[in-house]
Amino acid sequence: MSKVVSLDEALVHITDGTTLMFGGFGGVGNPPTIIDGILRKGVTDLDLIGNDSGFPDIGIGCLVTAERARSLITSHIGSNPNAGRLMTERKMKVTFYPQGTLAEKIRAGGMGLGGILVDVGLGTIVEEGKNRIEIEGKTYMVEPALTAQVGIVHALKADEYGNLIYDKSARNFNPLVAMAADITIAEVEEIVPRGELDPECIVTPGVYVDYIVKSEGVNWKWAWE
Repeated sequence: MSKVVSLDEALVHITDGTTLMFGGFGGVGNPPTIIDGILRKGVTDLDLIGNDSGFPDIGIGCLVTAERARSLITSHIGSNPNAGRLMTERKMKVTFYPQGTLAEKIRAGGMGLGGILVDVGLGTIVEEGKNRIEIEGKTYMVEPALTAQVGIVHALKADEYGNLIYDKSARNFNPLVAMAADITIAEVEEIVPRGELDPECIVTPGVYVDYIVKSEGVNWKWAWE
């Protein structure tokens, strides 16, 4: 059964207050068509989870700039001054994690684990409210896993079953996000018939993907152009 749907059909699952996890880093690997659709639909009060806040007019940063997010769990907002301003003005709650910790918390969510053990932040304010555990003489904090209602990812190719192939660095957080959401929507540049993808190249198996949307391409100018 084909998982290919229109953008409007996919956006039915993203409404006000949705916990939305996204792939990508610095806009690379963010799904431009879905993000633009969320903007045009007028969705607000999103709880975002992803590696960074993009740039002001690039990637997930477009949603941040438009003040569509009430919270953001991330590792980096430095490239988007609007994110810093909204955090300072207390219009968007921002929770930071080291990039590796964030990636592992998402991966744990996708694998059905309760959390991970880390020692980064022990003895600091990061430890507040966290459980401690001793293993073989070492102390760790328990970092709960992260999941989301909806995950949006970007891939180079998909077949009708939702098997995904990524393009170089655009792969970044996308495979992790695809596993960790109740509903995963993949925006892809090319949809090919079943059986055409080389199984050895498939990174995200179709079992993790619920819907496929054909990309209309990037509608922003990259910061480094």
